[in-house]
Amino acid sequence: MTNAEIAKDFTELLKQGDNEGAAQKYNADDIVSYEAMEGPMAVCRGKAAVKQKGQWWQDNNEVHGGSVEGPYVNGDQFAVRFTFDITPKATGQRVTMDEVGLYTVKGGKIAEERFYY
Repeated sequence: MTNAEIAKDFTELLKQGDNEGAAQKYNADDIVSYEAMEGPMAVCRGKAAVKQKGQWWQDNNEVHGGSVEGPYVNGDQFAVRFTFDITPKATGQRVTMDEVGLYTVKGGKIAEERFYY
């Protein structure tokens, strides 16, 4: 598959709500994930750690809706825009989250993901 085909399929799985399937299929075993925040989940290394971070996010937020746009491909990278209507359980305050994920593909797998919000 080309990088554009990987980006398209990965993003389509996300649009269908199959985040776990997308990660299982395309995340490299040694993927590195960077969040635009401080704390223990700012940098996660490895497929298992990234999966755990995703589970933490799902466990700590009530999702009311959202959208996934893209992919926007440039060489070995692609971006995806996420908009979520969520209520963080810690605050109970409903908010709209607008985020861009930048993914880097190496050897047919996503080697790095960086999130901007």
